[in-house]
Amino acid sequence: MIRRLESHHRIVVKIGSALLVDRATGDIHWPWLESLAADVARLMKEGREVLLVSSGAIALGRGRLGLPKRKLALEESQAAASVGQIALARAYSEILGSHGFTAAQVLLTLDDTEDRRRYLNARATLGTLIEHKAIPIINENDTVATTEIRYGDNDRLAARVATMVGADCLVLLSDIDGLYTAPPQHDPDAKLIPLVEKITPEIEAMAGGAGSELSRGGMKTKIDAGKIATEGGTAMVITLGKRLSPLAAISKGEPATWFLASADPVTARKKWIAGSLDERGAVHVDAGAVRALHSGKSLLPAGCTRVEGHFHRGDTIRIVGPEGEDLGRGLTAFDLADAELILGRKTHEIEAILGYTGRKEMIHRDHMVMRGE
Repeated sequence: MIRRLESHHRIVVKIGSALLVDRATGDIHWPWLESLAADVARLMKEGREVLLVSSGAIALGRGRLGLPKRKLALEESQAAASVGQIALARAYSEILGSHGFTAAQVLLTLDDTEDRRRYLNARATLGTLIEHKAIPIINENDTVATTEIRYGDNDRLAARVATMVGADCLVLLSDIDGLYTAPPQHDPDAKLIPLVEKITPEIEAMAGGAGSELSRGGMKTKIDAGKIATEGGTAMVITLGKRLSPLAAISKGEPATWFLASADPVTARKKWIAGSLDERGAVHVDAGAVRALHSGKSLLPAGCTRVEGHFHRGDTIRIVGPEGEDLGRGLTAFDLADAELILGRKTHEIEAILGYTGRKEMIHRDHMVMRGE
């Protein structure tokens, strides 16, 4: 059965340097990028939401600076990135603009997705861009990222972004058309695996190394990305990216490897909240709030009676009932100091008390796990 991108709503597409940059000229491979932009525009006009995670800044910058085709020193990579990022952003702005869409540049470091507060800010920014029909062009901030805190060829970054925004599909455009039983360039008997239901140690063992001096990753980083994406509720597909119109090719049944998601995004996020984050405090609630929570509502400040601990917005805190019972856990929308100020208050009072327009909920239902769920 042919699996199609059109069956998904929010799609993250990862684009590698070797696809975007013409090796011979060191410049943008314009015919390829124009075909990709047409693919993206078609999906957007059909009602899908598309985010692009694009490498290419270092590859473009190294050509403009005349740097040699070898592994660059950190300071050389950062200098190349600072030059190439301007060219990359301009290319996407112009080519997506020709289809009537606005491109938005978003530069992230590892800390932006691993630190909870910065994660929430990044997610809010991306969500607002999506809401306004802009197309985020996301790249690792290579001008400041050090070797020790890199994602690796943007594959892991793309997976983190996909789970961050609740995407239901991640597309990795590669220099190979999927995962093979062995590296096909070395083993003529290697066979393409069209579907991976679960990433097992055997699947991981099939990964290879990096492909060229233009890219930092290989199949291993793509399998690593697959683990992040599928465990977070996002399906993933690896396919050959160097063909023109690579996204349309997926739906036409061209060779690819699909990785099935282990859960839907909401379920996966709740599982993550329940088991992966340390509790930084607690919020005590009244009987009315307990009834509201058990009926599927968010926790509002009006139902909160006391907070304790030392937490910041985005930290995990326990929800405690009037008899001291442990009701569940969730991600708080307020710092401790602000939470104390709005205890028991109505939603419309929050702005006057805090001096800014805060969230309506102390803990939103989507960011909460009640005991027994």
